[in-house]
Amino acid sequence: MIDLERFRDQIRLQTCYTLINAKGGHIGGSMSIVEALAVVYGKHMKFDVTNPKWEDRDWFVLSKGHSGPAYYATLALVGFFKKELLNTLNHDNTLLPSHPDSLKTPGVDCTTGSLGQGISQAVGVAKAIKHSKKDNFVYCLIGDGESNEGQVWEAVQFAVGQKLDNFILLIDDNKKQLDGLTKDVNVELNFEKIMEAFGFFTQVVKGDDLNAIDVAIQNSKNNKGTPSAIVLQTVKGQGIKFVEKMANNHHIALVGDIKEQLMNELKELEDKL
Repeated sequence: MIDLERFRDQIRLQTCYTLINAKGGHIGGSMSIVEALAVVYGKHMKFDVTNPKWEDRDWFVLSKGHSGPAYYATLALVGFFKKELLNTLNHDNTLLPSHPDSLKTPGVDCTTGSLGQGISQAVGVAKAIKHSKKDNFVYCLIGDGESNEGQVWEAVQFAVGQKLDNFILLIDDNKKQLDGLTKDVNVELNFEKIMEAFGFFTQVVKGDDLNAIDVAIQNSKNNKGTPSAIVLQTVKGQGIKFVEKMANNHHIALVGDIKEQLMNELKELEDKL
């Protein structure tokens, strides 16, 4: 059994070091999904690191593909590839491009990055699994800013209409997107009411509470007849105090004083491990 608290800290630490090595990247949205990744991959996902395309695996789709650094750190830590590969993030000819690519990275199930398209792929996979009469689950993680895309809601309708109770949607509701607060860019969405209105079995949890996320996923797996949504109330930059406080923390250049501040916080995290 994986120690979820330790796994969470390892993912956060490894993601930050990966971004430091790359001299910057999408740290805000990567940090806000660390706990969700820890619980999904640390306890619930069925996978085989020796056979990434195993037909009886569960699937994970990171629809908000810009948070790939946290995804890659998780895949490395569970053993899909060596951690040293993380040092090649965004390099020429790397197996770890800026956004996940299923043709390049072991463990990546779907190529994502064009926001809104990941969830469409995910519900298609869930439908195919249902058609094959298998009991595998599809986990899909989307962002609140990503939900400006109309394609997200087409996929949501399809999931309900097809009664895809093997589809678990995790929504990273960190209240920010590329250009600022979601409520200022477009409109602040009440995901709980919206997903319930569409017909999803819906739960709202604190996005940094490992136990609450664990319970919510188990409830979703036990739910029958409808797809499930778990609204994660997160903070952009979650777990890194000075990044949480930054107004613009979607993509940060990790050099100079900013790098030094991050390294100081990581020292505290390392001491815990």
